[in-house]
Amino acid sequence: MPDTSFLGWPFFEERHRDHAARLDGWCHRHLPVSHGDTDAACRGLVAALGRDGWLQPTGADVGETLDVRMLCLSRETLARHDPLADFAFAMQGLGMGAISLFGTPAQRLWLGRTRAGQAIAGFALTEPGSGSDVAGTATTAERTAAGWRLNGEKTYISNGGIADLYVIFARTGEAPGAKGLSAFVLPADSPGLEVVERIDVIAPHPLARLRLTDVILPEDALIGPPGGGFRIAMSVLDVFRATVGAAALGMARRALDEAVLRVNRRRIAGQPLAELQMVQGHLADMALEIDAAALLVYRAAWTKDSGAPRVTREAAMAKLHATEAAQRVIDTAVQLHGGDGLRHGSVVEALYRDIRALRIYEGASDVQRVVIARSVLAGAATG
Repeated sequence: MPDTSFLGWPFFEERHRDHAARLDGWCHRHLPVSHGDTDAACRGLVAALGRDGWLQPTGADVGETLDVRMLCLSRETLARHDPLADFAFAMQGLGMGAISLFGTPAQRLWLGRTRAGQAIAGFALTEPGSGSDVAGTATTAERTAAGWRLNGEKTYISNGGIADLYVIFARTGEAPGAKGLSAFVLPADSPGLEVVERIDVIAPHPLARLRLTDVILPEDALIGPPGGGFRIAMSVLDVFRATVGAAALGMARRALDEAVLRVNRRRIAGQPLAELQMVQGHLADMALEIDAAALLVYRAAWTKDSGAPRVTREAAMAKLHATEAAQRVIDTAVQLHGGDGLRHGSVVEALYRDIRALRIYEGASDVQRVVIARSVLAGAATG
C-alpha cells in the first residue's frame, strides 16, 4: 500500500484529499492499460479520463485559476498506477495551459472539448535548434491580409500525430530574442501542417516532428498580445513544472512499494532480504528522497495556489529534486530486484525507462539549476 500520510499535511484541503482518494479508486479499476499501440492507448486514456470527469483540473473557467495542487495530486496518482495515463492527463493541461491562462472566449471553447476528452491537445515549443533556449525560436509568423503565415519546424512534440490542436510559439519580430515571440492556436488539420517524423523513445508515447509550410491562421488565432509569447510560455511552465515533479513522485512511490514487496518475499541465507541492514538502509534512503521531493512539490503547488504571481524558483526546485530523486529511487528498486529488475515488462524496468525523460522535458535538470542559482544571486544582490 502506498504511503498516503502526506495528504494530512497542511498544504491540502478536504477537496484535495477526496479527489486523490476517488482518483486512486478509479485507477485501481481502469489502469494500467495496454501500451502495445501507444497512439490508441493515449486516445483511449484521454477519452476515459474525460468521460469520468478526471480532466476537469486541466483547464480553468473564466475568473478561476488552475488548481496546481489538484494537478499535482492527479499526476502523482496516475503516474503511480500507469505513467502513460499520467502523460495523457498532463498533456491536456500543458497543451491548453496558454488558453486557460490567456485565451479569448472563442479560444476557450476548446477547453470544453479537451476537458471532456473529446479533443487532444499539444504544446509546440521545442525546435531542432532550440530546446531549453526558448528565445532561440526560429519558426516565424508573418502578418498577412488573412491573418498570419507560419513557417518552421517543431520537434519532440508530445501528442504529435494524434493531437487535434496545438498551442504553437513563433517569432513575430516585435523585438529581438524572447520579446519577439507570440503564441497561436493551431488546429491539427490546418493546410500546410505536416507530421514529418514520428519519434521513438525509450518510454514510448506519441511524439513527433512537425513542419509548417505557409500555414495560414486567422487573426484571432493569436493568444494574448503580439510579442507576448515568451511570457505566456514561462507562465505555463511556471504552473506545470511542479506537476512534472509530482509525476516523478508517483513513479518513485510505486518503485518503493515494489521494492518493499520484493525484499519481504525474497529470501537469502534463510531470511528475508528485508532483515539485512544494508537493504534497510536503501529503503530508508528511498523513503527520505520521496518525502523531501513531496515537500518541495507541494510547497510549490501551495504557493502558487495561495496567489503568488510566479513560483519560478519553487517550481524549479520541485522539478529538479523530484525527478533526480525519483531516478535514484527507481534505480535502487531495480538493484533490489536483482536480475528480475532487468526483465523487460517488469514494473521496475518500465519505471526505469519512464522516469528518464522527466529529467529533460519542460526544462532539463541543469537548466533548473541555472534558474535556482539566478534566483539566489538576485536575492543576494538586493539583500
